[in-house]
Amino acid sequence: MPHGSAEIANARALKAEDIDLDILDRTLNFFVRTINIAVTRDLDRRLEGLDVARGTGKITTLFLVGNHPGIRPSVIAEVILKDRSAMGRVLDDMEGHGLIRREVAGDDSRAQALFLTVKGEALAITVRAILKESRDFFAGTDDEEYAMLVEHLRRIYWRIVANKGASA
Repeated sequence: MPHGSAEIANARALKAEDIDLDILDRTLNFFVRTINIAVTRDLDRRLEGLDVARGTGKITTLFLVGNHPGIRPSVIAEVILKDRSAMGRVLDDMEGHGLIRREVAGDDSRAQALFLTVKGEALAITVRAILKESRDFFAGTDDEEYAMLVEHLRRIYWRIVANKGASA
């Protein structure tokens, strides 16, 4: 059914803040996904030009390998909710940029052990400092609210990991 010109004019005059989100306004996944887009854009801007910019999993992999030298890719994949092939692509990219090295695991010749290179260690220091600054993205949130939100999301995250990526 065609819309009248008055309806079209009103629709064009709408501003984002005037939009009725329908059921989405009461749906956590809408807000999580939308905020994720905004946070990702902000982080990509902050990381511009670094070997871990763009994509998901590289920063977490960098820190996990740095904090747990010799960690296996399967453990990282479990923590970042990636399948084997996606994890392989992350590691190939990081190895290609000279951030990690792979060795045969001492206890299982079929398994890989991962280690940061000197370049990877230096990048981890840089990225850690950038992530501390990323609190600025939530400048309108007071420290108590921020800490409470992080704690809630941390619990949800670990529940998801414990359930091997199943819905929380």
